[in-house]
Amino acid sequence: MATYHVTRLLPYTPEQVFELVGDVQAYPQFVPWITSIQAGEPVQEGEGVSVLETTASVGFSFLKEAFATRVRRDAVRRLITVSLISGPFRRLENRWAFNPHRAGCEVVFDIDFQFKARMLDLLLKANFGFAVDRLIACFEGRARQLYGEGASPTAPTAVLAPS
Repeated sequence: MATYHVTRLLPYTPEQVFELVGDVQAYPQFVPWITSIQAGEPVQEGEGVSVLETTASVGFSFLKEAFATRVRRDAVRRLITVSLISGPFRRLENRWAFNPHRAGCEVVFDIDFQFKARMLDLLLKANFGFAVDRLIACFEGRARQLYGEGASPTAPTAVLAPS
């Protein structure tokens, strides 16, 4: 199992970044390795809280897989959690938090994963920090595209904690 933690400050409101990350159906437009996403209709769990199930197809030069997740979007707490339904993972959970900050929005991203296939797990763990950094950069680029330029985001704080 591997855990990865990233914190970034972005010059946008927490609501803007929450909406951007919560729009999972748009991911194939700006995350290069997500080739498609199919999402069910969101189910309302309460005020400002919706849950939807998605199936994402991903493609890298050496790997093509699909996996299903449950995405819970809590607009009141500005929190998005993703949990595994099925796919090549033994475990996959991630959490996005969007906190107000004087510079705009503090984005906190945590991911915890383990692949079922040991060889794949070892191979991808070695490069996963790079992949997470690229993923976050995709969201930063999309925010600039949607909301315009702002002050430069601060340098990331990232911690890779092997299990």
